[in-house]
Amino acid sequence: MASSATWRHWRPDPYPAIVPPLPVSQFLQQLLNGLFLGSIYALIALGYTMVYGVLRFINFAHGDVFMLGAFTGLYLNRLLAPVLASLPWPVAVLIVLLLAMIICGALGVLIEFLAYRPLRDKPRLNVLITAIGVSLFLEYTGQLIFGATQQPFPELIPARNIGGIGDLTVTVTQVIVLVTAVALMVGLRFVVMKTKMGLAMRALSLNPTASSLMGVNNSVIISFTFGLGSALAAAGGILYASLYPSIEPFMGVLPGLKAFVAAVLGGIGNIPGAALGGLIIGVTETLVAGYSQRIGIPSGYRDGVAFVILILILLFKPSGLLGKVEREKV
Repeated sequence: MASSATWRHWRPDPYPAIVPPLPVSQFLQQLLNGLFLGSIYALIALGYTMVYGVLRFINFAHGDVFMLGAFTGLYLNRLLAPVLASLPWPVAVLIVLLLAMIICGALGVLIEFLAYRPLRDKPRLNVLITAIGVSLFLEYTGQLIFGATQQPFPELIPARNIGGIGDLTVTVTQVIVLVTAVALMVGLRFVVMKTKMGLAMRALSLNPTASSLMGVNNSVIISFTFGLGSALAAAGGILYASLYPSIEPFMGVLPGLKAFVAAVLGGIGNIPGAALGGLIIGVTETLVAGYSQRIGIPSGYRDGVAFVILILILLFKPSGLLGKVEREKV
């Protein structure tokens, strides 16, 4: 039988030590990190929500276009290295970013033309299965071409800290990523709301038959939507690789799924909602990782938080934060 001393040794301490509160600077640091990461999720989520708003299906190959954007930036930097070296780094980054967006935008148009257009009048399940097949095709083709091992991403943006902000650590790369992501989201909002092409996209999302009768070429608008979403995904890939400079052919799987969750969270088909959902997912993920020891959740569960949020949204508000409830006749 165990002695009383042994029993007292194993008994939990009735007076646990008081954990001191975390400094405000640590919370602000995690919040900033979440905004930087969430802005990238928002860019990818915009592609999901645009395609869904026009065609009412989820393009699960979108995350792999994000991966191709990162590899396009890598090889463009290698190919244009002599020219880029003679230019100021902001100009070099802009050239690589725009070229990668153009290339991946054209790839998105090609994917729509070859894989999705022939199934436009087919059941949505056929299109969904095709999207999964296109995703796997891009992943394993990328593994065949680029190799299965991780590759370092070049330092397009100088890796230095910004001073004068107290205890917070903010790098030039993080600021450029956030500013670029916000600029692209504002530009997308302008295209959708202030241009004729955006007006046609909105008309097509409301009533494809009526828009066609009014002279809108639905095929052109759908291709433009795929191209624009793919260009945003390419920009997200380069920005993500600038923050986390290691890329591989399956790097788009998890960010793509999180961006899909962000689109559902904000309201699938709603552009401001997708941006808001991406920021929420990014901030939540970094807060869970930063406070994992205090809340008793292992830091590895940060990736599962997005899917817990998805389940809760589907249970309590399926239309999303900014989405509208749509009634469909059966």
